[in-house]
Amino acid sequence: MKQADGKLPAGFGRLWTAQTVSSLGDGVSHAALPLLALTLTRDPMALAVVSAAGTLPWLLFGVLGGALVDRWDRRRTMWVTDAARAALLAIPAAATVLGVLSIPLLAAVAFLLGLGGLFFDTAATAYLPDLLRRDPALLTRANSRLRGAQTAMSGFAGPPAGSALLALGRAFPLLADAVSFLLSALLVRALPAAPRPAPEASEPLLRQARAGASYVFGDRLLLGLALRPAVGNIAFLAVETVLALFAHDRLGIDTYGFGLLLTAEATGGLLGAAVASRLGRRLGTGTALTCTAAVEGLAILGLAAAPDPYLAGLALAVCGAGMGATMVLGPSLRQAIVPAHLMGRVAATSRMLAMCAAPVGAFAGGWLAGAYGVRTPLCAAGVLLLAMTAVTASMTGDRRVEAALRAAAPAGAGPGG
Repeated sequence: MKQADGKLPAGFGRLWTAQTVSSLGDGVSHAALPLLALTLTRDPMALAVVSAAGTLPWLLFGVLGGALVDRWDRRRTMWVTDAARAALLAIPAAATVLGVLSIPLLAAVAFLLGLGGLFFDTAATAYLPDLLRRDPALLTRANSRLRGAQTAMSGFAGPPAGSALLALGRAFPLLADAVSFLLSALLVRALPAAPRPAPEASEPLLRQARAGASYVFGDRLLLGLALRPAVGNIAFLAVETVLALFAHDRLGIDTYGFGLLLTAEATGGLLGAAVASRLGRRLGTGTALTCTAAVEGLAILGLAAAPDPYLAGLALAVCGAGMGATMVLGPSLRQAIVPAHLMGRVAATSRMLAMCAAPVGAFAGGWLAGAYGVRTPLCAAGVLLLAMTAVTASMTGDRRVEAALRAAAPAGAGPGG
């Protein structure tokens, strides 16, 4: 337990700064790309193509990307990817200046940015356990800080900055995002080298990818950790699809009020990320994960029943807190128990499951609202989250978590492993 009270290494500060800067750029582009598309067309399907293009790499190449990350040097993968994304954004910026920006070009840029995000995020997830010697307590603290910074930058600071920069000119938000990627690449390149996993280059890539997916589906704890965000995405996308309509029709909220409603959820997410480490220590990681899942489900049901905007904002803040804590505790546990040579594939498989589930939730939410009323998707989402809690409670229980941590301890590089 001595290492659990130790300080995070200096290299983590550089990684945190790199991801914070990159998250700010992500928030800028998250707001700017749809608005840029809106200046080119009012066709809803064309706008949807730009929005969906960024998620396609995870659906098409998620597990293969994880297998490649497990073959490559992870630090180099991160900085090369961010340098490439910085160069990529120069293309649409130049196109706006020359007046040749188009929807197909924006969709292609969104796709390639998403592909870069696949490699960077997977490599960063796999690199962090090596940097922190696979210490569970340090991993939870580190992920809490990373998640908090990501929420603050991409959820609070980035979108307003993107809108403000777009008012100065269509190229400005793209250039700002490019600068953020370039700074991130420079910071990551200065990180300490991490030991590379044992090479498996002689084994075919597809077989390696299948091995990573089989490792997740064959382990009840890892499967439970993967099901949480997958089922959660179905529920949350069902809510998100109709939330603006629900806020307008049932709560009487205008455009400005809807922005405040989303801010309440992001504020809860920051609080949840901040207390996740303490929650895990007090309750045990397995119990804490079960509690946060139950809190999310009850909060969504509370949102569905909210009679006014204030209680709706409170419900969303509580839900955001549950999500924020979950997104710290789950990945931290996975990083502590998964062998280094499989980390990229396991992380990518889990993320791909979550990404594949998101469109299901979006379509289900729209259908339920049209057929049975705008409250129905919220009620269904709350019930689904509670059902998922009951199913995964035994899969991610404290006994199973402790057994997995004990089994992983001999592979740890440090005394806290």
